[in-house]
Amino acid sequence: MSLSLLVRSSVFRQQVVSRARYLHTTPSIRSAGHGEYKFVPFSYDKKVPFGAKVAFYMVSGFSIPFLCAKWQLHKSQGA
Repeated sequence: MSLSLLVRSSVFRQQVVSRARYLHTTPSIRSAGHGEYKFVPFSYDKKVPFGAKVAFYMVSGFSIPFLCAKWQLHKSQGA
């Protein structure tokens, strides 16, 4: 029997699905001993000041190219 026919057979598919379906792990095994997963690499206690700092950081970083373009246009018009 050809390998492609074996892969297409419904019996083979059911065996693969049933093996994958019953694979369960505990949270300690999934984390591999690294502990609790956090989205940021540091802890913050006050969320409002932290959010303000993040917003300032992102707005200032996004505005730098526009400010530079404005400065270059201003510089070329004046001289």
